[in-house]
Amino acid sequence: MKVYGDIFSGNCYKVKLMLALLGIPHEWVHVDIVAGATREPGFLALNPNAKIPVLEFAPGEHLWESNAILNYLADGTPFLPSERLARARVLQWQFFEQYSHEPQIAVARFIARYLGLPENRRQEYLARQEGGHKALRVMEDQLRRTPYIAGDVYTIADISLYAYTHVAHEGGFDLSAYPAIGAWIARVASHPGHVTMEQFA
Repeated sequence: MKVYGDIFSGNCYKVKLMLALLGIPHEWVHVDIVAGATREPGFLALNPNAKIPVLEFAPGEHLWESNAILNYLADGTPFLPSERLARARVLQWQFFEQYSHEPQIAVARFIARYLGLPENRRQEYLARQEGGHKALRVMEDQLRRTPYIAGDVYTIADISLYAYTHVAHEGGFDLSAYPAIGAWIARVASHPGHVTMEQFA
């Protein structure tokens, strides 16, 4: 397998973490998003939506959207339940991640970490804080009741949300107010096969 992405992108890190947990060998191809590499013709042939990550799982066969990739890789493994309702709960949290969590926390982090918090993006950065904290409160409430985000076992729902939550401070979000999230971050990081973003810097 081959992955096109930027390891410091949470969406790409999801895929790297999943591959590591499953012990799947792969090639990583760095894509410089700030330099506009996703808009080049060669990349657009892989993903016409011009976003990373992209998984090449067979010659000429590509899959994009990070959570779709996670579902593909995790199918038939303990990271994706086969029981109907349990699987739906995983999807529920993955949709939450993409619609309520990532647009706030990941965007604020991108403006701060990748762009250096330029003055012309400061208001946008500040506007993401309220929505980001709302998403974190939803997670905190769930994680006070269950050890993992979709219940009692570690699933791709956790991988989806861990990716940007564990680096949320880089987007200005103080996680000290969320003790259940802090304990969950430590729990996820303790799993055998876990890898960090920094390991691939």
